[in-house]
Amino acid sequence: MELLISLLLAHFLADFVFQPTAWVKDKEKHSWKSPWLFVHIGIYGALTIVLAIQHSSLIGLLLLTLSHLLIDIIKSALHDRVNKKFLFFADQFLHIVAICITANYFEPFIQAIEIPWPKALLFGLFIVIVSSVTSIVMGIILSTWADDLEDVDEESLLNAGKYIGILERLFVFAFILTNQWQTIGFLLAAKSVFRFGDLKESKDRKLTEYILIGTLLSFGLAIAAGICYKYLLQFIS
Repeated sequence: MELLISLLLAHFLADFVFQPTAWVKDKEKHSWKSPWLFVHIGIYGALTIVLAIQHSSLIGLLLLTLSHLLIDIIKSALHDRVNKKFLFFADQFLHIVAICITANYFEPFIQAIEIPWPKALLFGLFIVIVSSVTSIVMGIILSTWADDLEDVDEESLLNAGKYIGILERLFVFAFILTNQWQTIGFLLAAKSVFRFGDLKESKDRKLTEYILIGTLLSFGLAIAAGICYKYLLQFIS
């Protein structure tokens, strides 16, 4: 695992610490013709060799550096054709896959990792429930009152409320798993503070009641899911 950690450190240093935004924009504009692309690859290769040469071979690290170059060239070539966010995450995913393959070749770790599949599946099930399933359930429940509200969200970000709800439920779920019950109260208080200005400004009783129902319902379902998950976990070996 030491090699994997070293390679990941070299990658994140080269891609995020020692690569200015100006270099990234120049690569996006000129692709493989950008001189900064090769400066970046030189820094990546140097960091990789310095940090990982004692656990690997020079040829292996040079091949990894070459893969980094090819992935960056492909990313730059697709810059104007593919969604920027998707391209960023796909690029990082491919880099990390290449790193894992290299690290596993010299220091096999994949075979040594034993995943408790029943627990992993149960955890995945509840993550889906807390995020997507609960969002739909809440939407159905709250639809009873949604039509009674005035159009107060015309200036809000697209689907912002949905993603805020998902994130807050995931936080609550995580706090329950780590027995940080007091932090749930802090999160609820923090959300109330942010919402207070909107409610005070709108002076709409229906909106206030709607937000209060939604918040309590969101927190309540997340807490119920967390308790249920911890209970079921006892019966899985």
